[in-house]
Amino acid sequence: MAEIIIPGPSGRLEGRYQKSKTEGAPVALVLHPHPLHGGTMNNKVTYVAHQTFKNLGFTVMRFNFRGVGKSEGSFDNGEGELADAAAILDWLQTQNPDTNDFWVAGFSFGAWIGMQLLMRRPELQGFISISPPANMYDFNFLAPCPVSGLMIQGTSDDVVEHKSVEDLAKRLSDQRGIEIDLNMVNGADHFYTNKLRDVSQLIEAYIKKRKAGPN
Repeated sequence: MAEIIIPGPSGRLEGRYQKSKTEGAPVALVLHPHPLHGGTMNNKVTYVAHQTFKNLGFTVMRFNFRGVGKSEGSFDNGEGELADAAAILDWLQTQNPDTNDFWVAGFSFGAWIGMQLLMRRPELQGFISISPPANMYDFNFLAPCPVSGLMIQGTSDDVVEHKSVEDLAKRLSDQRGIEIDLNMVNGADHFYTNKLRDVSQLIEAYIKKRKAGPN
């Protein structure tokens, strides 16, 4: 896994990049949780999502938002972090010109940023949203949600209310042509302690279902 430094809107951005051996492989960008609450690209949920995509043959990137690790700049309440994610996606497109299958995945704060990126970048074909903080941030920008995707939520999460995620998934699923697969992980806390394998298996099953196409 290569450590790379990419120019970003507020200085350099530190990332971990794994290029698939398959030419034209799909590409996934994985976004970490809140920088002011210890969130980094090495967060366990973020790492597990990265590894799951890699094992499925994707080219994968995870990176530190501005002000985290070796990434320059300072926390910008989401606006700057969205710009960071867009810059990384630009870089991924440049590095993978033969690919038109791009995905975004995010955990908690990273899920909120990922969904915003989804609205701005039509090349994104799908998303994985892990514990999207629908009780803390406004998701009304998803009007309409441009693509179908997967949401994962723990039933024992004391940070993100599972009912808020259920309500968000239902609201998006009611939109024409959009299917949101919501999977509740029984007994999982916010960080999926002892439940990381469940997260990986859910991502793997969903990606395989999407790749198989309609029955």
